[in-house]
Amino acid sequence: MYDVAIVGAGVIGASIFRELTKYNLKVIILEKESDVAMGTSKANSAIVHAGYDPKEGTLMARYNVKGNEMFEDICKELSVPFKRNGSLILAFSDEDMNTLKGLYENGNKNKVKGLRLLSKEEVFEKEPNVKDTVVGALYAPTGGIVGPFEYTIALVENGIDNGGHIRLGAEVESIKKDNDFKIGLSTGEVVEAKYIVNAAGVYADNIHNMICKKAYTITPRKGEYYVMDKDQGKLMSHTIFQCPSKLGKGVLVSPTVHGNLIVGPDSHDIEDKEDTSTSREQLEFIRETSQKTTDKINFRESIRNFAGLRALADRDDFIVEEAKDVKGFIDVAGMKSPGLSSAPAIGEDVVLILEKAGLKLKENKNFNKYRKQIHFVELSAKEKGELIKENPKYGRIICRCENITEGEIVDSIKRTLGATTLDGVKRRCRPGMGRCQGGFCGPRVQEILSRELSIPMEDVKLETKGSYILTGHTK
Repeated sequence: MYDVAIVGAGVIGASIFRELTKYNLKVIILEKESDVAMGTSKANSAIVHAGYDPKEGTLMARYNVKGNEMFEDICKELSVPFKRNGSLILAFSDEDMNTLKGLYENGNKNKVKGLRLLSKEEVFEKEPNVKDTVVGALYAPTGGIVGPFEYTIALVENGIDNGGHIRLGAEVESIKKDNDFKIGLSTGEVVEAKYIVNAAGVYADNIHNMICKKAYTITPRKGEYYVMDKDQGKLMSHTIFQCPSKLGKGVLVSPTVHGNLIVGPDSHDIEDKEDTSTSREQLEFIRETSQKTTDKINFRESIRNFAGLRALADRDDFIVEEAKDVKGFIDVAGMKSPGLSSAPAIGEDVVLILEKAGLKLKENKNFNKYRKQIHFVELSAKEKGELIKENPKYGRIICRCENITEGEIVDSIKRTLGATTLDGVKRRCRPGMGRCQGGFCGPRVQEILSRELSIPMEDVKLETKGSYILTGHTK
């Protein structure tokens, strides 16, 4: 019997999970995939928005601004990459400038700090590579960039270290309730809990409808992206937006926390909640649209394309509430942008909603908010030498593109929420994220996984069930 069961181990579920482990509770997070951060949380713009865009008085506005303020401290606690690089929203006409003035006024109402309207000359002082057709911009200094999957993994790992539980590969197939909830899993098990938090992303409406009357519908909104090599990463220092439209914040050009450049997304609604394919037509649209921001991107330096799905609800705001017809069932749904930015604040608020619903909260005095992870490339020469002397595996570079050591890869496998697949290692410490996309280091990582997990090389998977890389010996 658990006090709270959370459905979905994306950044929202992970944030709630960690917050709940600050109390003496028995908490479990249920995830249908083989790892955490497998949906929207691994395929997004990696932006921590300032909060000027959401309409005043909405949950989006409140959570975005508060979450933004919380991000830096949490990332320091969890050894997660984060940078407050600021953002610019460009105007190319008088009409655009009027739109930016409206965003400026709305941002001030939302209590976003430091917003300024810039002239053309001021824009070029900050970003000399933007198109010369720009006429001005809105500057938001509190905007940031983060490693979204590293952040989600760290939240869950810290929650487990503080007494939380997790079940991977455990898809929820049914929910019933008498005195407590009985959650039927695809494994045949039944998990019992006093409260349920539904943080299932694009599947949140499916989970809700298993026990509650239909209250909302989730439509997947696909966005495709380019990831550029690091020689393009210094083209921009801020996150650069064009004026937003009804479909969202539009195609952005932004550095990443690891020194690459990301360009995208497009925006189109689809029906298939598993469709993360990319298309030549949509990628060409992104390429052409980005030319309005800058004509300096060398798209021949693209090293990766990907697509992610945003959970678009048929309401104008986030859905964070107890279901009206089923007590103890908490919906946290419709987490489109700025969902990532809002996640820390949502985590705190859901705990309060659970308390109001009857959950007894008693402080966990043994809660440890810190989680340490070694990023070898960031260490000083002295620190590197001392670490190699202590563990020679840190002296062997496996991924040449990202300078990732064997020690870091072994650590990613042996941690509390250790990697069991090639992509799992990739998300935790980045081998395969560089220019060659694992062409050099992939086989070495497979060997390390095989050795550390004590499994044959043929049993090492890329990611999901059946995604085997090797089929056997050729001779």
